[in-house]
Amino acid sequence: MTAETSQTLDRGLRVLKLLADTDHGLTVTELSNKLGVNRTVVYRLLATLEQHALVRRDLGGRARVGLGVLRLGRQVHPLVREAALPALRSLAEDIGATAHLTLVDGTEALAVAVVEPTWTDYHVAYRAGFRHPLDRGAAGRAILAARAAAADEPGYTLTHGELEAGASGAAAPLIGVTGVEGSVGVVMLADAVPERVGPRVVDAAREVADALR
Repeated sequence: MTAETSQTLDRGLRVLKLLADTDHGLTVTELSNKLGVNRTVVYRLLATLEQHALVRRDLGGRARVGLGVLRLGRQVHPLVREAALPALRSLAEDIGATAHLTLVDGTEALAVAVVEPTWTDYHVAYRAGFRHPLDRGAAGRAILAARAAAADEPGYTLTHGELEAGASGAAAPLIGVTGVEGSVGVVMLADAVPERVGPRVVDAAREVADALR
């Protein structure tokens, strides 16, 4: 801790992070042990977070992340979209295909930013807000590949005809961005993705990740 930071706020944020990392909640004693502070401090932290609906406690006394976090989370997509747009524009113009940023939303892939090329005669219409299962389409498959990969660079994923007949896709996951799970990709009307597209998508995903760090 430095002189410019708040110890109480730091502890409150640590409580939220600990609760976000568990599905079954934590007791006051468990939080006290993990934070290295006494139970009285934890009670005060939880009471304050409860007032803002960021934490809730069940009948058994276990603390869990509250619904107030969702209201904060709704502001994440616009910020992520804004940060990603320069890299997506460059990708779309370079490849001549529709570029997109896709994030995980529950069990689905959600396109949160889409950029279409300006110079092509035709391209795939792909809209922000489009959802599809994670196990269909390059965007979702790239995210699943990143989950399964042991390396820091899972590479890129290619698909054809999984979401739209005659369309091919390429996508690469965002790597090293805390709290954001997603991918950057392109979709094009082609029987196969040209060889240079995969590495170019990986570069774009790296640019977006750097912008979000």
